[in-house]
Amino acid sequence: MASFDVVVCGLGAMGSAALYELARRRVRVLGLERFTPGHDRGSSHGATRIIRLAYWEHPSYVPLLRRAYDLWRELEGAAGQKFLHVTGVAEIGPPDGMLVRGTLAAAHLHALRHEVLPARDVMRRFPAFRLPPKFVAVVQPDGGFLAAEPSIHAMLALAQAAGAELRTGETVRTIEPHGGGVRVVTDRTVIEAGSAIVAAGPWTKSLLPDLAAPLRVTRQVMAWFAPSEPALFAPGRFPVFLIESRHGIHYGLPPFGGAGIKVAKHHHRDKSVDPDAHDRTVSAEDEALIRAALADHLPAANGKLLDAKTCLYTMTPDSDFLIDRLPGAPQVIVASPCSGHGFKFAPVIGEILADLATTGATRHDLARFALVRFG
Repeated sequence: MASFDVVVCGLGAMGSAALYELARRRVRVLGLERFTPGHDRGSSHGATRIIRLAYWEHPSYVPLLRRAYDLWRELEGAAGQKFLHVTGVAEIGPPDGMLVRGTLAAAHLHALRHEVLPARDVMRRFPAFRLPPKFVAVVQPDGGFLAAEPSIHAMLALAQAAGAELRTGETVRTIEPHGGGVRVVTDRTVIEAGSAIVAAGPWTKSLLPDLAAPLRVTRQVMAWFAPSEPALFAPGRFPVFLIESRHGIHYGLPPFGGAGIKVAKHHHRDKSVDPDAHDRTVSAEDEALIRAALADHLPAANGKLLDAKTCLYTMTPDSDFLIDRLPGAPQVIVASPCSGHGFKFAPVIGEILADLATTGATRHDLARFALVRFG
Protein backbone atom coordinates (compact mmCIF):
# COMPACT_ATOMS: atom_id res chain seq x y z
CA MET A 1 0.00 0.00 0.00
CA ALA A 2 1.56 3.28 -1.15
CA SER A 3 1.95 6.10 1.38
CA PHE A 4 2.34 9.83 0.74
CA ASP A 5 2.07 13.08 2.63
CA VAL A 6 -0.55 14.42 0.19
CA VAL A 7 -2.58 12.96 -2.67
CA VAL A 8 -3.94 15.38 -5.28
CA CYS A 9 -7.04 14.01 -7.00
CA GLY A 10 -7.54 15.66 -10.39
CA LEU A 11 -4.80 17.34 -12.44
CA GLY A 12 -6.53 20.13 -14.30
CA ALA A 13 -5.23 23.66 -13.76
CA MET A 14 -5.83 23.68 -9.99
CA GLY A 15 -4.60 20.18 -9.22
CA SER A 16 -1.51 20.64 -11.39
CA ALA A 17 -0.70 23.91 -9.62
CA ALA A 18 -1.14 22.28 -6.21
CA LEU A 19 1.05 19.32 -7.21
CA TYR A 20 3.81 21.65 -8.39
CA GLU A 21 3.66 23.83 -5.29
CA LEU A 22 3.77 20.84 -2.94
CA ALA A 23 6.61 19.21 -4.85
CA ARG A 24 8.78 22.29 -4.73
CA ARG A 25 8.21 22.38 -0.97
CA ARG A 26 9.69 18.85 -0.89
CA VAL A 27 6.43 17.24 0.21
CA ARG A 28 5.92 13.56 -0.72
CA VAL A 29 3.02 14.07 -3.11
CA LEU A 30 1.12 11.93 -5.59
CA GLY A 31 -1.06 13.31 -8.38
CA LEU A 32 -3.88 11.21 -9.83
CA GLU A 33 -5.64 11.95 -13.14
CA ARG A 34 -8.25 9.72 -14.75
CA PHE A 35 -7.61 11.09 -18.25
CA THR A 36 -4.53 12.49 -20.00
CA PRO A 37 -3.23 15.83 -18.65
CA GLY A 38 -4.58 18.71 -20.72
CA HIS A 39 -7.61 16.65 -21.77
CA ASP A 40 -10.74 18.28 -23.21
CA ARG A 41 -13.43 16.69 -21.01
CA GLY A 42 -13.32 19.09 -18.07
CA SER A 43 -12.72 22.79 -17.47
CA SER A 44 -9.04 23.54 -18.13
CA HIS A 45 -8.65 23.19 -21.91
CA GLY A 46 -9.38 25.48 -24.83
CA ALA A 47 -5.95 26.84 -25.89
CA THR A 48 -6.30 30.22 -24.17
CA ARG A 49 -7.90 31.63 -21.02
CA ILE A 50 -8.44 35.26 -19.97
CA ILE A 51 -6.55 36.98 -17.16
CA ARG A 52 -7.50 40.43 -15.83
CA LEU A 53 -7.09 42.47 -12.65
CA ALA A 54 -10.16 44.69 -12.16
CA TYR A 55 -12.56 41.87 -11.47
CA TRP A 56 -16.21 42.56 -12.22
CA GLU A 57 -17.33 39.46 -10.31
CA HIS A 58 -16.20 40.99 -6.97
CA PRO A 59 -13.36 43.27 -5.79
CA SER A 60 -12.27 40.73 -3.15
CA TYR A 61 -10.65 38.62 -5.90
CA VAL A 62 -8.12 41.33 -6.78
CA PRO A 63 -5.50 40.49 -4.08
CA LEU A 64 -5.52 36.89 -5.29
CA LEU A 65 -5.09 38.07 -8.87
CA ARG A 66 -2.11 40.23 -7.97
CA ARG A 67 -0.43 37.19 -6.43
CA ALA A 68 -1.46 35.06 -9.43
CA TYR A 69 0.27 37.45 -11.84
CA ASP A 70 3.49 37.16 -9.81
CA LEU A 71 3.26 33.38 -9.74
CA TRP A 72 2.55 33.11 -13.48
CA ARG A 73 5.75 35.06 -14.07
CA GLU A 74 7.62 32.76 -11.67
CA LEU A 75 6.28 29.74 -13.53
CA GLU A 76 7.44 31.20 -16.84
CA GLY A 77 10.92 31.64 -15.40
CA ALA A 78 11.03 28.09 -14.02
CA ALA A 79 9.72 26.53 -17.23
CA GLY A 80 11.56 28.77 -19.69
CA GLN A 81 8.29 29.34 -21.55
CA LYS A 82 5.86 32.21 -22.03
CA PHE A 83 2.31 31.60 -20.79
CA LEU A 84 0.97 35.09 -19.99
CA HIS A 85 0.36 37.31 -23.02
CA VAL A 86 -0.59 40.92 -22.23
CA THR A 87 -2.91 42.40 -24.86
CA GLY A 88 -5.06 44.67 -22.72
CA VAL A 89 -8.67 43.82 -21.99
CA ALA A 90 -11.78 45.82 -22.89
CA GLU A 91 -14.94 45.21 -20.85
CA ILE A 92 -17.77 46.68 -22.83
CA GLY A 93 -21.43 47.37 -22.21
CA PRO A 94 -23.97 49.90 -20.96
CA PRO A 95 -22.61 52.11 -18.16
CA ASP A 96 -25.21 50.75 -15.73
CA GLY A 97 -24.63 47.11 -16.69
CA MET A 98 -23.12 44.64 -14.21
CA LEU A 99 -19.97 44.17 -16.29
CA VAL A 100 -18.95 47.83 -16.44
CA ARG A 101 -20.17 48.66 -12.92
CA GLY A 102 -18.42 45.66 -11.40
CA THR A 103 -15.14 46.29 -13.21
CA LEU A 104 -15.08 49.94 -12.15
CA ALA A 105 -15.88 49.05 -8.54
CA ALA A 106 -12.86 46.75 -8.39
CA ALA A 107 -10.61 49.20 -10.24
CA HIS A 108 -11.50 52.10 -7.94
CA LEU A 109 -11.26 50.12 -4.70
CA HIS A 110 -7.82 48.72 -5.55
CA ALA A 111 -6.46 51.72 -7.50
CA LEU A 112 -5.93 49.67 -10.66
CA ARG A 113 -4.83 51.16 -13.96
CA HIS A 114 -7.75 51.63 -16.32
CA GLU A 115 -9.52 54.08 -18.58
CA VAL A 116 -13.16 54.49 -19.54
CA LEU A 117 -13.84 55.08 -23.23
CA PRO A 118 -17.10 56.00 -24.94
CA ALA A 119 -18.20 53.79 -27.82
CA ARG A 120 -16.81 56.07 -30.55
CA ASP A 121 -13.33 56.01 -28.98
CA VAL A 122 -13.45 52.24 -28.52
CA MET A 123 -14.20 51.81 -32.21
CA ARG A 124 -11.45 54.27 -33.15
CA ARG A 125 -8.86 52.38 -31.10
CA PHE A 126 -10.18 48.89 -31.90
CA PRO A 127 -11.94 49.25 -35.28
CA ALA A 128 -13.23 45.66 -35.36
CA PHE A 129 -15.99 46.60 -32.87
CA ARG A 130 -19.44 47.95 -33.74
CA LEU A 131 -21.05 49.40 -30.62
CA PRO A 132 -24.24 51.34 -29.77
CA PRO A 133 -23.54 55.00 -28.88
CA LYS A 134 -24.56 54.44 -25.24
CA PHE A 135 -21.96 51.70 -24.64
CA VAL A 136 -18.65 52.33 -22.87
CA ALA A 137 -15.55 50.22 -22.33
CA VAL A 138 -13.33 49.87 -19.29
CA VAL A 139 -9.89 49.20 -20.74
CA GLN A 140 -7.26 47.57 -18.53
CA PRO A 141 -3.73 47.59 -19.94
CA ASP A 142 -2.64 44.64 -17.77
CA GLY A 143 -5.26 42.21 -19.08
CA GLY A 144 -4.51 39.45 -21.52
CA PHE A 145 -4.60 35.70 -21.91
CA LEU A 146 -2.87 32.54 -20.75
CA ALA A 147 -1.75 29.55 -22.79
CA ALA A 148 -3.89 26.87 -21.15
CA GLU A 149 -2.66 23.37 -21.93
CA PRO A 150 1.05 24.31 -22.15
CA SER A 151 0.95 25.80 -18.65
CA ILE A 152 -0.61 22.62 -17.23
CA HIS A 153 2.01 20.45 -18.91
CA ALA A 154 4.76 22.73 -17.56
CA MET A 155 3.48 22.59 -13.98
CA LEU A 156 3.30 18.80 -14.10
CA ALA A 157 6.78 18.49 -15.61
CA LEU A 158 8.24 20.78 -12.97
CA ALA A 159 6.38 18.89 -10.24
CA GLN A 160 7.84 15.59 -11.41
CA ALA A 161 11.31 17.10 -11.65
CA ALA A 162 10.94 18.20 -8.01
CA GLY A 163 9.99 14.67 -6.91
CA ALA A 164 6.22 14.39 -7.32
CA GLU A 165 4.77 11.08 -8.49
CA LEU A 166 2.20 11.32 -11.27
CA ARG A 167 -0.28 8.65 -12.37
CA THR A 168 -2.62 9.12 -15.31
CA GLY A 169 -5.40 6.92 -16.59
CA GLU A 170 -6.21 6.02 -12.99
CA THR A 171 -9.70 6.73 -11.62
CA VAL A 172 -10.32 7.61 -8.00
CA ARG A 173 -13.28 5.67 -6.61
CA THR A 174 -13.50 6.86 -2.98
CA ILE A 175 -11.74 9.19 -0.58
CA GLU A 176 -12.19 8.33 3.09
CA PRO A 177 -10.79 9.74 6.33
CA HIS A 178 -8.61 7.03 7.86
CA GLY A 179 -7.11 7.58 11.28
CA GLY A 180 -5.50 10.99 11.16
CA GLY A 181 -5.08 10.79 7.41
CA VAL A 182 -6.94 9.56 4.34
CA ARG A 183 -7.40 6.39 2.32
CA VAL A 184 -7.83 6.86 -1.42
CA VAL A 185 -9.21 3.91 -3.35
CA THR A 186 -8.65 3.90 -7.12
CA ASP A 187 -9.47 1.43 -9.87
CA ARG A 188 -5.94 0.08 -9.44
CA THR A 189 -4.91 0.27 -5.79
CA VAL A 190 -5.37 1.71 -2.31
CA ILE A 191 -3.29 4.70 -1.23
CA GLU A 192 -2.82 6.10 2.26
CA ALA A 193 -1.74 9.68 2.84
CA GLY A 194 -1.71 12.40 5.44
CA SER A 195 -4.20 14.48 3.46
CA ALA A 196 -6.03 14.64 0.16
CA ILE A 197 -6.77 17.58 -2.13
CA VAL A 198 -9.88 17.02 -4.24
CA ALA A 199 -9.56 19.19 -7.36
CA ALA A 200 -11.75 17.06 -9.59
CA GLY A 201 -13.81 19.83 -11.17
CA PRO A 202 -17.12 18.43 -12.50
CA TRP A 203 -16.49 15.12 -10.71
CA THR A 204 -16.15 16.69 -7.25
CA LYS A 205 -19.58 15.57 -6.04
CA SER A 206 -19.04 12.01 -7.22
CA LEU A 207 -15.88 11.81 -5.11
CA LEU A 208 -17.40 13.64 -2.13
CA PRO A 209 -21.11 12.66 -2.23
CA ASP A 210 -21.78 14.08 1.25
CA LEU A 211 -20.36 17.50 0.42
CA ALA A 212 -22.76 20.17 1.67
CA ALA A 213 -22.17 22.48 -1.29
CA PRO A 214 -24.88 22.23 -3.99
CA LEU A 215 -22.51 22.10 -6.96
CA ARG A 216 -24.05 22.08 -10.42
CA VAL A 217 -22.29 21.18 -13.68
CA THR A 218 -23.25 23.05 -16.87
CA ARG A 219 -22.16 22.55 -20.48
CA GLN A 220 -20.47 25.46 -22.25
CA VAL A 221 -19.24 26.00 -25.81
CA MET A 222 -16.10 27.71 -27.15
CA ALA A 223 -15.69 28.48 -30.85
CA TRP A 224 -12.95 29.74 -33.14
CA PHE A 225 -13.78 31.83 -36.21
CA ALA A 226 -11.83 32.98 -39.28
CA PRO A 227 -11.95 36.79 -39.55
CA SER A 228 -13.12 38.35 -42.78
CA GLU A 229 -10.66 41.22 -42.22
CA PRO A 230 -7.58 39.72 -40.52
CA ALA A 231 -5.80 43.09 -40.30
CA LEU A 232 -8.35 44.26 -37.72
CA PHE A 233 -7.19 41.52 -35.37
CA ALA A 234 -3.43 41.94 -35.75
CA PRO A 235 -1.35 42.23 -32.54
CA GLY A 236 -1.92 45.63 -30.94
CA ARG A 237 -5.17 46.26 -32.79
CA PHE A 238 -7.47 43.92 -30.89
CA PRO A 239 -7.69 43.18 -27.16
CA VAL A 240 -9.16 40.42 -25.10
CA PHE A 241 -12.77 41.50 -24.57
CA LEU A 242 -15.95 40.91 -22.63
CA ILE A 243 -19.17 42.47 -23.85
CA GLU A 244 -22.55 42.66 -22.14
CA SER A 245 -25.39 43.12 -24.62
CA ARG A 246 -28.95 42.02 -25.26
CA HIS A 247 -27.45 38.59 -26.01
CA GLY A 248 -25.91 38.23 -22.53
CA ILE A 249 -22.17 38.31 -21.79
CA HIS A 250 -19.77 37.10 -24.45
CA TYR A 251 -16.01 37.01 -24.27
CA GLY A 252 -13.31 36.68 -26.88
CA LEU A 253 -9.56 36.44 -27.41
CA PRO A 254 -7.24 37.41 -30.28
CA PRO A 255 -5.86 34.77 -32.66
CA PHE A 256 -3.12 32.66 -31.08
CA GLY A 257 -1.05 29.75 -32.25
CA GLY A 258 -2.46 29.76 -35.75
CA ALA A 259 -6.08 29.48 -34.60
CA GLY A 260 -8.86 31.96 -35.30
CA ILE A 261 -10.62 34.38 -32.98
CA LYS A 262 -11.91 32.55 -29.93
CA VAL A 263 -15.42 33.60 -28.79
CA ALA A 264 -17.85 32.11 -26.29
CA LYS A 265 -21.01 33.04 -24.47
CA HIS A 266 -20.49 33.14 -20.71
CA HIS A 267 -23.13 30.81 -19.25
CA HIS A 268 -23.97 29.47 -22.69
CA ARG A 269 -26.79 27.40 -21.24
CA ASP A 270 -28.09 27.00 -17.71
CA LYS A 271 -28.99 23.33 -17.90
CA SER A 272 -27.29 20.87 -15.53
CA VAL A 273 -25.49 17.95 -17.17
CA ASP A 274 -23.77 14.71 -16.21
CA PRO A 275 -20.00 15.18 -16.74
CA ASP A 276 -19.74 11.59 -17.95
CA ALA A 277 -22.75 11.59 -20.26
CA HIS A 278 -23.36 15.07 -21.69
CA ASP A 279 -23.42 15.88 -25.40
CA ARG A 280 -19.92 16.98 -26.45
CA THR A 281 -20.85 17.76 -30.04
CA VAL A 282 -21.44 21.41 -30.94
CA SER A 283 -24.75 22.02 -32.67
CA ALA A 284 -25.92 24.71 -35.08
CA GLU A 285 -27.97 26.14 -32.21
CA ASP A 286 -24.85 26.36 -30.04
CA GLU A 287 -23.05 28.18 -32.83
CA ALA A 288 -25.96 30.57 -33.32
CA LEU A 289 -25.88 31.64 -29.66
CA ILE A 290 -22.29 32.78 -30.16
CA ARG A 291 -22.75 34.30 -33.61
CA ALA A 292 -25.63 36.50 -32.43
CA ALA A 293 -23.27 38.81 -30.54
CA LEU A 294 -20.68 38.71 -33.32
CA ALA A 295 -23.23 39.79 -35.92
CA ASP A 296 -24.16 42.82 -33.84
CA HIS A 297 -20.83 43.89 -32.38
CA LEU A 298 -17.92 42.15 -34.10
CA PRO A 299 -18.99 41.47 -37.70
CA ALA A 300 -15.43 41.08 -39.02
CA ALA A 301 -15.00 38.07 -36.70
CA ASN A 302 -18.23 36.44 -37.85
CA GLY A 303 -16.57 34.30 -40.50
CA LYS A 304 -16.09 30.60 -41.11
CA LEU A 305 -16.27 28.36 -38.05
CA LEU A 306 -12.82 26.80 -37.69
CA ASP A 307 -13.31 24.75 -34.54
CA ALA A 308 -15.59 24.38 -31.54
CA LYS A 309 -15.36 22.52 -28.24
CA THR A 310 -17.46 22.00 -25.16
CA CYS A 311 -16.22 22.58 -21.64
CA LEU A 312 -17.84 22.38 -18.22
CA TYR A 313 -18.54 24.93 -15.50
CA THR A 314 -18.88 23.60 -11.96
CA MET A 315 -21.18 26.18 -10.41
CA THR A 316 -21.86 27.17 -6.83
CA PRO A 317 -25.18 28.95 -6.20
CA ASP A 318 -23.42 32.29 -5.66
CA SER A 319 -20.81 31.74 -8.42
CA ASP A 320 -17.96 32.15 -5.94
CA PHE A 321 -15.22 29.57 -5.47
CA LEU A 322 -15.32 26.72 -3.01
CA ILE A 323 -12.04 26.13 -1.13
CA ASP A 324 -12.19 24.57 2.31
CA ARG A 325 -11.35 21.64 4.54
CA LEU A 326 -14.21 19.24 5.19
CA PRO A 327 -16.02 19.59 8.53
CA GLY A 328 -15.01 16.69 10.74
CA ALA A 329 -12.32 15.65 8.27
CA PRO A 330 -9.86 18.55 7.90
CA GLN A 331 -7.38 16.25 6.19
CA VAL A 332 -9.66 16.33 3.12
CA ILE A 333 -9.48 19.61 1.23
CA VAL A 334 -12.02 20.42 -1.46
CA ALA A 335 -11.05 22.84 -4.21
CA SER A 336 -13.71 23.88 -6.69
CA PRO A 337 -12.50 27.33 -7.78
CA CYS A 338 -14.48 27.36 -10.98
CA SER A 339 -17.99 28.71 -11.62
CA GLY A 340 -16.59 29.59 -15.03
CA HIS A 341 -13.90 32.07 -13.98
CA GLY A 342 -11.14 30.11 -12.27
CA PHE A 343 -8.25 29.27 -14.62
CA LYS A 344 -6.37 32.57 -14.19
CA PHE A 345 -6.08 31.92 -10.44
CA ALA A 346 -4.41 28.51 -10.78
CA PRO A 347 -0.95 29.31 -9.35
CA VAL A 348 -2.28 31.13 -6.30
CA ILE A 349 -4.88 28.41 -5.72
CA GLY A 350 -2.03 25.90 -5.84
CA GLU A 351 -0.22 27.94 -3.19
CA ILE A 352 -3.34 28.05 -1.02
CA LEU A 353 -3.98 24.32 -1.30
CA ALA A 354 -0.37 23.53 -0.47
CA ASP A 355 -0.67 25.76 2.60
CA LEU A 356 -3.84 24.03 3.77
CA ALA A 357 -2.39 20.57 3.19
CA THR A 358 0.86 21.24 5.02
CA THR A 359 -0.01 23.72 7.80
CA GLY A 360 -3.83 23.81 7.88
CA ALA A 361 -3.94 27.58 7.25
CA THR A 362 -3.01 30.17 4.65
CA ARG A 363 -2.28 33.90 4.63
CA HIS A 364 -4.83 34.37 1.84
CA ASP A 365 -8.38 35.36 2.81
CA LEU A 366 -10.69 32.43 2.06
CA ALA A 367 -13.78 33.61 3.95
CA ARG A 368 -15.72 34.15 0.73
CA PHE A 369 -15.02 30.57 -0.37
CA ALA A 370 -15.91 28.66 2.81
CA LEU A 371 -18.31 25.72 2.99
CA VAL A 372 -20.14 27.26 5.93
CA ARG A 373 -21.98 29.64 3.62
CA PHE A 374 -24.07 26.69 2.42
CA GLY A 375 -25.24 25.80 5.94
